Amino acid sequence: MGTCDPAAVAPAPEEAELPAAAGGRSTRDGAPALQGDFFLSHQPCTPSQLLCMKERARLKEEEVRQIVRDTFASSSDMDLKLELVDTLQRIGVAYRYGEEIDELLRAVHRDAQHQEGGRDDELYVTSLRFYLLREHGYSVSSDVFIKFRDDQGNFASAGVNGLLMLYDAAHLRTRGEEVLDSAVIFTKIRLQSVMDSLEPELAKEVRCTLDTPRCRRVQRVEARRYISMYEQKAAARSDAILELAKLDYNILQALYCEELRSLTIWWKDLRSRADLRFALERVVEMYFWMPGVVYEPPYSYSRILLTKFFKLVSLIDDFCDSYSTTEESEKFTMAIERRDEEDAELFPAYMKALYINVLHDINDIIQELKLQKNSHAELVKELFIDITQCYHAEVKWRDEGYIPAKVEEHLQLSAPSSACMHITNLAFISLGDVATREGIDWREPASEHVVSTVQTCMKEYGFTVEQAKGKLGALIDEAWMDIVEGCLDGGHPMALLEKVVNLARGMDHMYKRDDAYTFPLGLKDAIASAFVDSL
Repeated sequence: MGTCDPAAVAPAPEEAELPAAAGGRSTRDGAPALQGDFFLSHQPCTPSQLLCMKERARLKEEEVRQIVRDTFASSSDMDLKLELVDTLQRIGVAYRYGEEIDELLRAVHRDAQHQEGGRDDELYVTSLRFYLLREHGYSVSSDVFIKFRDDQGNFASAGVNGLLMLYDAAHLRTRGEEVLDSAVIFTKIRLQSVMDSLEPELAKEVRCTLDTPRCRRVQRVEARRYISMYEQKAAARSDAILELAKLDYNILQALYCEELRSLTIWWKDLRSRADLRFALERVVEMYFWMPGVVYEPPYSYSRILLTKFFKLVSLIDDFCDSYSTTEESEKFTMAIERRDEEDAELFPAYMKALYINVLHDINDIIQELKLQKNSHAELVKELFIDITQCYHAEVKWRDEGYIPAKVEEHLQLSAPSSACMHITNLAFISLGDVATREGIDWREPASEHVVSTVQTCMKEYGFTVEQAKGKLGALIDEAWMDIVEGCLDGGHPMALLEKVVNLARGMDHMYKRDDAYTFPLGLKDAIASAFVDSL
């Protein structure tokens, strides 16, 4: 393969003129970026403040650890143990107590079939136990809910908290679990019917749950929301847990901001080497996705790697959407497959700059992984070639004016080109020895790229837009069932499986109502909460 300096080969941005978007070219609309270069200078705290927070968090972590151990060891009340686990998870600090939580849930799973009588027979506790066990990959039978249902299919009367917990638990269903299917319908109707009579805060929680079940929420977004909720529970909260959660959130926020600073510098350097006026300015929005996949402190490199790779991928997507004809896309894809920098001479100036610099930065990622002794480094180029081929196929569809006759056909292309499996595989690769080649090759349908599929659904079924969205919503529910089933089969480490779940959560958050990457105004508050506004 030929080698060269991308800065020397690529013309300066002002010299590489972009073609007009006409004659077989399309333009991609998109709102301006939210943050620009904000994170080059933004610091949520000073270095000395960060040191103080880390020391305070270390002390609070041990204080909470003692609370965890005392509760798990001495309490005979199972709901107190389960509620503590649930609180630690929702408030965002459970990763600090992984061993203790795993040990408790193993014991709960062993004893699940033998716990009868007392409060443990209540719908709320049964639902909470089922939810936590399934969320952690334990295979537990949904038959535990049969005793709560009468001959008409109605579930035993329960308070709002019990209904909320059942609704959340029932969404950890797999295909064919009729009792959970009926639980979703029953609880949704019941919660909707009582919402207007509830206190404002509880009504707000019901609306949030009906909008997005807990198992589908992005963990850091949920942590920020739940910290505020937990703070209002003056009589029932632990001040030590609350303080630790706030410290943890602020410490991670400072780390994320440092990562964003590094990524902003990288992006500005890339823009200085190539004319990227056609590309959406979305470094912060792209990064926002990545703590949703791997949020814990040790995975800083993974978040940076994922953001760089998929920002480069998005350049190819933007190029194909905005300025590439079918012929240009085919030439570009073939060059990416060969990965020979000498192929740059085949392209006009603006394409030459894009090709050389994308290839250079992908090679940098591969070399970084090799320096870390990562045995999967070469798979990065396979992922990049694959997603480029997917985008080329979409260009052909676009220029032919082709609309697939069936949703299934559309998903065969649109699901791969959504890049969700590429994100999953690269996340696996970035974890190093945690992932085997078998684990990386394993795939589950983490999401469906439904926005561009609406038109096909309308064509196939003769639906209106709203009917098509309803049909696709049902397909998404089925995809979530497949994800749950994949997490329960015991064939793969939960350290990998949880990344698939986290990706699906991120996809749901980004695309549930609109394409929040292209039109990011809906992310403005979430980005501010995650990276700007400290607790």
